[in-house]
Amino acid sequence: MALSTYKATLSFPRQETYGLVSQLRRAASSVPANIAEGCGCDGNRELARFLEIAFRSASETEYHLLLARDLGYLEINPTKSSILRGPRSVGGTLTLPLAKGMLRSLGTPARGSPQQAGGIEF
Repeated sequence: MALSTYKATLSFPRQETYGLVSQLRRAASSVPANIAEGCGCDGNRELARFLEIAFRSASETEYHLLLARDLGYLEINPTKSSILRGPRSVGGTLTLPLAKGMLRSLGTPARGSPQQAGGIEF
């Protein structure tokens, strides 16, 4: 998700450099960074906290991608795009299923998981 987002934002208007481009890149790169940081922690409680942060960053990224689409900066087909695969999208990125599996193994349901989101799969 992070690499795809960086590539997609290269064509955004210059006036968005410090606005939407910055927000998108920060949120997208935060997902794998928080997973990596959590894996370096001692104890499951801290790991679970970083995985939850990764899920929130993925949701933020998804919103900003939808905003960019609505502003006409991106053409996104959710069924074919490798960019728009947030935590609730079908066929999410590699990092999100990994994080979801890690949370399950810790006995911590992820926010937005089917247990907490009315059966919405990702």
